[in-house]
Amino acid sequence: MKKSFNLERIGLIRTPYKESAPYQPLETDEGNFFIVMDQRYKDGLRELGKFRYLYIIYYAHRAARRVEMIISPPWAEGKTLGVFSSRSPVRPNPIGLSIVRINRIHENTIHTSGLDVFDETPLLDIKPYIKELDSKSDANYGWIEDMDNMEHLALHIRGIPHDY
Repeated sequence: MKKSFNLERIGLIRTPYKESAPYQPLETDEGNFFIVMDQRYKDGLRELGKFRYLYIIYYAHRAARRVEMIISPPWAEGKTLGVFSSRSPVRPNPIGLSIVRINRIHENTIHTSGLDVFDETPLLDIKPYIKELDSKSDANYGWIEDMDNMEHLALHIRGIPHDY
């Protein structure tokens, strides 16, 4: 098996975020969020508009590249954990994943709810979010449940602005 390989950009994600971006996508984010598919992939959008939500898979091209296997998320009060136990964008392969709502599709452009990426982020793939397959009722917060201030930390995880 090859140790490295190439992926092809299939489109470009457009957001209002030029210098900083939120940690998580929020449906209530204001601004224009859309994906412009390369013309050769336009036919692949057929019937996509019948779904409410999408997985957006992208190349985190502006993520810092000093990858560490042990990290301490800034909101986790000094807790250390493995990078694969986090949702940090600084990973061995800078691939990101967001779930967004489809607002409308026009030709090769998908207008969405808020996306947590920088403007002009390369799009790698799109997959429909399917209710029965992608919603796990027994999902949990993992190591975060062990933290003393879990409710506060959950606000950070979800990217919800707050005053404390």
